[in-house]
Amino acid sequence: MATITSASLPRPATRGEAKLFAEFRAFWRAFVAKAFNPYRPELHYMRGPGPAWRAKHVGLSPAVQSMLAEIRTGKARRSSPSA
Repeated sequence: MATITSASLPRPATRGEAKLFAEFRAFWRAFVAKAFNPYRPELHYMRGPGPAWRAKHVGLSPAVQSMLAEIRTGKARRSSPSA
């Protein structure tokens, strides 16, 4: 013998429910995209120019220039032959 059952069809979603579901879905899509993004810029962050850049672009202070001048004159005196 066959049994007949009656099931009611799901009622169509109202505009408020559809909007709420769309916002919920948009939130989760954005969350998953941000949470599982493999790009991590803080891992590649450089903290400024290094010593090679400074040596090339930054001028020497007057104190350092005078010390270098003294060193160069001292080397010149030592390497020049005495008469």
